[in-house]
Amino acid sequence: MAMHYRFDKEKASRRPGITPLKEAIDQMLDRYKLRSRFDQSYVVAHWDKIMGSAIATRTKKVYIKDGILFLQIESAPLRNELFRAKSKIIELINREMGSDLVQDVVFI
Repeated sequence: MAMHYRFDKEKASRRPGITPLKEAIDQMLDRYKLRSRFDQSYVVAHWDKIMGSAIATRTKKVYIKDGILFLQIESAPLRNELFRAKSKIIELINREMGSDLVQDVVFI
């Protein structure tokens, strides 16, 4: 005979003193001063989501150092177009991250 699990709301509620995993990770990143490195790696990992697949497929290198976003673009016309839209790129990234992570963009 199969036993059925019955949801008990009282047992499922959070107990006092228990910290959710998201809050614990945020506290760890802040305490060990890893927030900026984490945000930088997030931008690199999610470059295609932030800028779109058309730009991401033509981007060879993406990294951030000291608040400067470095991009290596293989298409000269696209590089020229992105150069003109530097402020838009900075705005998109900073809005996605919720902080002033990038101050400038350099094309290499």
